[in-house]
Amino acid sequence: MTDVVAPERSLETAAGGPAGPPAEPGAEPTLGTVRARTSRASQIVTLVAVVVPAGGVLSAAGLLWGVAFRPLDLVLALVLYVLTGLGITVGYHRCFTHRSFEPAPAVKVALAVLGSMTLQGPVTQWATDHRKHHARSDREGDPHSPHLSGEGLVGTVRGLWHAHVGWMFSTKGMERGLAWGRDLYEDRTLRVVDRLYLLWVLLSLAVPFLVGLALTGSVARAVEALVWAGLVRIFAFEHSTFAVNSICHTFGRRAWDARDESRNNWVVAALTFGEGWHNNHHAFPRSARHGLRATQLDVSWLVIRGLERLGLARDVRLPTPAQIARAPRYVPAAQAAG
Repeated sequence: MTDVVAPERSLETAAGGPAGPPAEPGAEPTLGTVRARTSRASQIVTLVAVVVPAGGVLSAAGLLWGVAFRPLDLVLALVLYVLTGLGITVGYHRCFTHRSFEPAPAVKVALAVLGSMTLQGPVTQWATDHRKHHARSDREGDPHSPHLSGEGLVGTVRGLWHAHVGWMFSTKGMERGLAWGRDLYEDRTLRVVDRLYLLWVLLSLAVPFLVGLALTGSVARAVEALVWAGLVRIFAFEHSTFAVNSICHTFGRRAWDARDESRNNWVVAALTFGEGWHNNHHAFPRSARHGLRATQLDVSWLVIRGLERLGLARDVRLPTPAQIARAPRYVPAAQAAG
């Protein structure tokens, strides 16, 4: 296994490789904004991706609960939640954004397609936004910090809204370009997957419909499966992922001085297969493992380790015990002052 540099202190380390604009030694990373604002097309796509699944939840709650919710719907929803969710956590995040490991070609395609099926945007947009988040975490230029919207209760609420959903209508996709994603754009496989993004969105909804139709022979049951295992499942994982940006920078415990407000939150970790160990991740951004303690369940790491043992992943990056021991621990302000 290849070790990572710990903890995060530079754009190159945060981004997972030399993908962003270089910074002079000791200087703040440049903002590197590719465009001045989120494109209108991106805003429309985001609106559809957020509102339509929410409509599925409302229709399920108001019309189908107790009437048209069956074991098939539950199984399909859980299976697709896990598979597409791992496409984000293992694929989009740890593999493509941070280069925590190198997947086999077939695994790379599968992870990119499954991640696209969550409706969280193409690989290049997701990864470049996230790289800038690490480079500017909770400082001016962070696309989705909850701490830059003012003081007091109003500022806190505005910040949480911005970090959870609002940023997707104002700063999403502003870094989608070579400045923060040259390695992604040079990867032919990822370019092809990106160009077919709308196909994967359609597939995300078609799979539960077609499986429901094949297993029951009923169009009504197929639509039912589409609502639960399509729209409701997308809604649930979207907001679980959004919680990493909002909740995990506001509520939870800090083990490391990562020079930002990142926190470990076990509830979010449970919903996102280990992504909620967010303070750990910001301290060791290139680590394939976020749950650094035995008690911190990290399903995404277990998947990566399984792929490695099967010969489907290589160059898996982990911090050594010595690097962990050298990393600065978080000390609460009151304790430091005392």
